[in-house]
Amino acid sequence: MSDIFERKINYYETDRMGIVHHSNYIRYLEEARCYFLEQIGFPYNKLEENGIMIPVLNVNCSYKNSVTFEDTIQIEVFVKEFTGVKFTVGYHVTDKKNGNVVIQAETKHCFTNNELKPIALKKHYPEFAEKLNEIKVKEK
Repeated sequence: MSDIFERKINYYETDRMGIVHHSNYIRYLEEARCYFLEQIGFPYNKLEENGIMIPVLNVNCSYKNSVTFEDTIQIEVFVKEFTGVKFTVGYHVTDKKNGNVVIQAETKHCFTNNELKPIALKKHYPEFAEKLNEIKVKEK
C-alpha cells in the first residue's frame, strides 16, 4: 500500500501569476483522501454502499511554497485522529522535483448514515473502524 498520491498540475488550475490557485488544493486533498481510502481497502463507493457518508466539517491549510503548470505534487495522507464518530486526516504536500513543502493541511470529518445523522462507525462498519484505529498515527 502506498499512502503517497501523485498529481501533475494542469494549466487551467493556475492563476494569472502562473501558480496553482489556492482553492485547487482543497480538490487535491479530496483526490488524495479518495486514493488513500481505496488503498486501505475502503473506497468511497464501498462505504456509500454500506450506508456510510463522510462529510467534511473543517479544512485547515497552511501554504508554504507554490507550484506551477506541469509540476508534480506528492501528497502523503495519514489519519491523525479517530474517535469512532469523527476523524481527522492529515496531508503533507511536497513538490516532487525538489522536495519543498507546498502545503500542510488537515480535514476533519464525521461519519453519518445516508440521512446525514451521525453514527458510531464501530457499530455500523466495525471493519473500517478497526482499520482506522490500526493506521492512526500519533503525531506527524
